[in-house]
Amino acid sequence: AHEVVITRSVIQACLLCLLRGSVALPLNCADESSSPVPCTSISQDKLLDRVTQHAEFIYRITEEVCNQYEELYIPYPLRGLKNQGGGTCTSMSFPNLGSKTEIQQISDMRLLHYMLILAQSWVEPLTYLQSSLKNNDHAPDTLVSQLKWVSDKLTRLEQGVVLLISMEEGGAAPPPAALQQALSEPQLGVPDSIFHEYNSLMCLKKDAHKMETLLKLLKCRQTDRLSCTL
Repeated sequence: AHEVVITRSVIQACLLCLLRGSVALPLNCADESSSPVPCTSISQDKLLDRVTQHAEFIYRITEEVCNQYEELYIPYPLRGLKNQGGGTCTSMSFPNLGSKTEIQQISDMRLLHYMLILAQSWVEPLTYLQSSLKNNDHAPDTLVSQLKWVSDKLTRLEQGVVLLISMEEGGAAPPPAALQQALSEPQLGVPDSIFHEYNSLMCLKKDAHKMETLLKLLKCRQTDRLSCTL
């Protein structure tokens, strides 16, 4: 079992190196050493491609983190069970849209705002999770570094979504204060047990998949709007 964990860690480390190279460009074209002022050289379609790529990688790495955490800490009969730590996923609930007609009733702008709320709702919980894992002497470095990678890329994704909203509106992006007022405060709190950490990671995985799905829906609408489904 120890050899399996080591092998998985090596594979994950290599994957992280590849992903870092694949999404190295900032989503808003800004010089990272200066103020994040969006440039005008990137098209809306290209920006959507980059944001979607970020979401795909975030979900992939989040899934790897959950799998590794399960192997290390969660007994097999308890894996995948919800609310083991007494908590629930408290991020914004996404409407259950099944038919094509229902999906068409949601505007692109509304989908982008769903994306923004999901991304921003995880800023603080991810900080708590990173701190908790760093304080765990038995947590492997790869697990901590992967979670840090997800946190960094989620920030980039958030910036990209804000810029997409600005482009969709044809001008100014919504001010940060106005965006913050639209968010529900996350209630995950600081994880204080294995099951609280596990529940938080499972919720993160669930929301990462939502973000990937929403962005793929937006991309689909660029080519064949009437056939797009969730």
